[in-house]
Amino acid sequence: MSKKLVAYFSASGNTARLAKDLAKAAEADLYEIRPAVPYTSADLNWQNKQSRSSVEMSDHSSRPELADKSADIAAYDTIYVGFPVWWYIAPTIINSFLESYDFSGKKIILFATSGGSGFGKAVQNLKSSAPDAEIIEGRVNPSAKDIEKLSAMV
Repeated sequence: MSKKLVAYFSASGNTARLAKDLAKAAEADLYEIRPAVPYTSADLNWQNKQSRSSVEMSDHSSRPELADKSADIAAYDTIYVGFPVWWYIAPTIINSFLESYDFSGKKIILFATSGGSGFGKAVQNLKSSAPDAEIIEGRVNPSAKDIEKLSAMV
């Protein structure tokens, strides 16, 4: 039996709700990926090119600092990583998270929330942050049925 973790970043609470449902369905532990400096609603205003999220997403080398690095990644075989889709990719804090740990030999299954797009280039953009892991595109805006399917992807 593999040990599973659901790690997620949620800006508005939507991804957090899905992460909790997935953790319950998969009988997995739960870990919140939090920025050292929390995002404000002004930071998340994608219509403002000077907002924090817009600036970070326009610079793919941006790596927001994490609030902590206490996830015991070595204890898990499968890590579900959830995030809201920003600009057709994962927020760069997900890169920060992946680059903070050794994911060698781990299976990473992605899930996301989005207002209308799919994963876009999320998988492609995350591979360099966890090059020795298997990254699998899961589901965007998963339904309850999709969450059951995701929980079985071990």
